[in-house]
Amino acid sequence: MALLIADDVHERRLSTFIPKGKGCYSACALIFMAGIERQVDGELGVHQISSESNDLVNAQLSISDIIDMLTRFDTPAEVMTTMFKTPPSQMHVFSSEEISRYKLNRKGAATASNEPIPTTPAVTLPSTANSTGGPAPGPNSEQIAAASPAPIDPGPSEKLSAIEEFARKPTRIAVYTGLDLFGDDLASKRTVDVAECATSCLEMDGVCKAFTFNANPKIVRGPNCFLKANEGRADGNSVAISGKFLASADPDPTPFSMGTIDPKKALFEDVDLPGGDLGVRASIANATPLQCRLACIDNDRCVAFTYIKKKRECWMKGAVSTPLFKSGMISGVKSFQTFAPVKVIGLD
Repeated sequence: MALLIADDVHERRLSTFIPKGKGCYSACALIFMAGIERQVDGELGVHQISSESNDLVNAQLSISDIIDMLTRFDTPAEVMTTMFKTPPSQMHVFSSEEISRYKLNRKGAATASNEPIPTTPAVTLPSTANSTGGPAPGPNSEQIAAASPAPIDPGPSEKLSAIEEFARKPTRIAVYTGLDLFGDDLASKRTVDVAECATSCLEMDGVCKAFTFNANPKIVRGPNCFLKANEGRADGNSVAISGKFLASADPDPTPFSMGTIDPKKALFEDVDLPGGDLGVRASIANATPLQCRLACIDNDRCVAFTYIKKKRECWMKGAVSTPLFKSGMISGVKSFQTFAPVKVIGLD
């Protein structure tokens, strides 16, 4: 049966691919070798044929068929030698060095797939209907001026092999709450909810790699969905929901920790933090509140800052003193947070 399937794969000029974390062993290996293009990211294993019958003639005929078929597939002789040397009770899994040496990965033999692009899968994400919080800057709001960035036309995509096209196709989405993916915006728009925002990203045929959705219900006008060319800079923001699209070869993301000054929870208008300055002069002159906040986050010695609006001065602090009311100042306090995806959603 495996030889019949392999012959059909070869005749149809199909490509074969073993994803990372998956395995193709025994009869499956015969089908893999039939691919007009082949790529092993997972495991490929071979061994001798086995049979409960002691009929030597039929066994020799089966071996002859296998050799004939594998020769048609341009299978390296070393692969066949390894196969027939490995007892049926064992399995030889090719190492990455053997995969390279035997040229088991084969590209460029097939043209890019002309099949219609599958319909964008529906995305179901956590509801934001119950999001809470008072008026506050939303994700990237410090960057938003009177106009939002215009959508970028991704243009005609370059021709990719069938394997390359499959490998770059998103298979999962990692969803984070309280995380803003800052910058690298392709476009911004207003969407009903985070699911519509994620779908807008998917519809850009691989150009959009991530998104951030502003879940603050008090923000009722202007863009709330930011589509990203890359993940950009990670920034803590309690009203943000972000998603990163993962391809088949990408591992599930692991938790990470970083310093944050949350624009909603950790910025205080008309508040001064006297003393504790890192220097005798302003840390940054002619600065914006955004520049001051990010500079403090990036400075390991900075635990807080005070920004003087009138002078446009940023004073980074090595210690937090008793806050005082002072008009025209903005202060922020740094904390450390750990971020992990609340859910990794399959897009099958």
